[in-house]
Amino acid sequence: MRSARRRAIRNAFYIIPTTSRIWGRYHPIRAPLCLFYSRDLLYFLYFHKMRYPLGQHVLHFIAAPTTRAATSSVSRQRNLPPRALRKASLLPFVFVMYAYATGGPFGLEDMVTTSGPGLTLLYHLFIPLFWCVPVSLVAAELTTAIPVEGGFYRWVRAGFGDFWGFLAGWWNWSASFLLAAAYAVLFADYLTDYISFYFKPAGALTHYAIAASLVALICYVNVRGIHMVGVVSTILEAFVLVAVGALCVVAALKWQHNPFSPLVPPHAPKFQVFGTGLALGLWLYSGYEQLSSVAEEVENPQRTYPRALAVVVPLSIATYFLPTLFSLAALGDWRKWHTGYFSDVAQLLGGPWLAIPLTIAAMIGNVALLNATVLTSTRMPSTMAEDGYLPAAFSARHPRYGTPWIAIMASSIVYALLAQKTLVQLLTVYVWLRIGVTVLTVLSSWRLRQTKPDLPRPFWIPGRRAGLFYVVAAPLVMSVVVLVGSDPFARKWGPVPVLLALPMYFVIRKMQPAIPSSRAT
Repeated sequence: MRSARRRAIRNAFYIIPTTSRIWGRYHPIRAPLCLFYSRDLLYFLYFHKMRYPLGQHVLHFIAAPTTRAATSSVSRQRNLPPRALRKASLLPFVFVMYAYATGGPFGLEDMVTTSGPGLTLLYHLFIPLFWCVPVSLVAAELTTAIPVEGGFYRWVRAGFGDFWGFLAGWWNWSASFLLAAAYAVLFADYLTDYISFYFKPAGALTHYAIAASLVALICYVNVRGIHMVGVVSTILEAFVLVAVGALCVVAALKWQHNPFSPLVPPHAPKFQVFGTGLALGLWLYSGYEQLSSVAEEVENPQRTYPRALAVVVPLSIATYFLPTLFSLAALGDWRKWHTGYFSDVAQLLGGPWLAIPLTIAAMIGNVALLNATVLTSTRMPSTMAEDGYLPAAFSARHPRYGTPWIAIMASSIVYALLAQKTLVQLLTVYVWLRIGVTVLTVLSSWRLRQTKPDLPRPFWIPGRRAGLFYVVAAPLVMSVVVLVGSDPFARKWGPVPVLLALPMYFVIRKMQPAIPSSRAT
């Protein structure tokens, strides 16, 4: 047994030097490894107190698929240029997270007309307690415990096995189709409103052409490998916050109406009041677990990730709540609210000097959101292809830029096709998929507490068992309420992409076996 362990350790450290550029920067004395031995296989599951963690690189070799297609993918990746090792510190990472999860208050305007001004404001106070706060706590614990590429997809697979891991990955990828299309539609809404207000009315064809052109541009940018780094996010989102802050100040000085009146629209159908409003609310407060896939690119993620969440979650709530509160108090015309109405509010309250910067901020915010969505979501099919769940072509890297260009282009085609729908239609269906991913994510925190109690967790969900119960039960309750209150369009089309994952798993599993979940973790 002792000789077998020595042989396993020697073989493991033989694997590492095969990436000479990596081994040249790491030394076993400066980079202590927690080694776990299970039979004849050495697992590198956790890398602690390393300035430049080796986790992604070493796990890539240990967890590589045994299929021929996946092996060819690995050999292609070995020839890629070295990745930059400069990591994001706390402030840039805060703005990257804010850009992805929030980006500004733009897109919530339909909540006011469908759910009523009073209920909309209450939603922004209570939905976070049942959705983004518990999800953020789960993401903080599991990201610091298992900071690997794939994030929540890997957590679910480690906790529940291959089938549920596949569902999490497939649902997230499918949800990205609707989410990216929604950002393209929202960008087109604001731009066509601006064109219609100052020039001539823009038709449906112009609206779709703008949305599809933006998708094509973002696709090209992502294939070229131009990533939205922390410095760029800080500059863009600082401009957005300044414009939104100016709107809040101007509107607060003109307070004339009760922003909570009426609570709900008179004689409105219940599904409209609760279903659409909650669906939009869940969309606004989703995405905090998505950045778990970049934990290895953050300085000291065990400390930085929880601190960033502590800043971004309250900032996001204020970004949604305050502009809505002050705008309703200043104008009181809640029946006129529609997608892009914040630009109209700025025009009515401050004139062009406020409307033009706010419209530009809205478009910048949606471009950043779309870019971040494409960056994050197209890595999911690439990771699943490396695990044997999708054709190996999706893991193919561009020979010059090193990006998963086939996954990016295939996803972008779907984005452009779906950009013909309205924002509300896209998001009410998106919520069904997002609920599935979120429920599996929070359940994986409970499951891993049971199956891997000794896994090092630099951050623990506060409250011990009561805290764990809260982060699991609160999203489950919210999910049931949203699904029961779904509007007819969502009830008709929402289950379709959710159920489609079931036959896809068995078809793909039959065509191409996946890596055992114990190795993929």
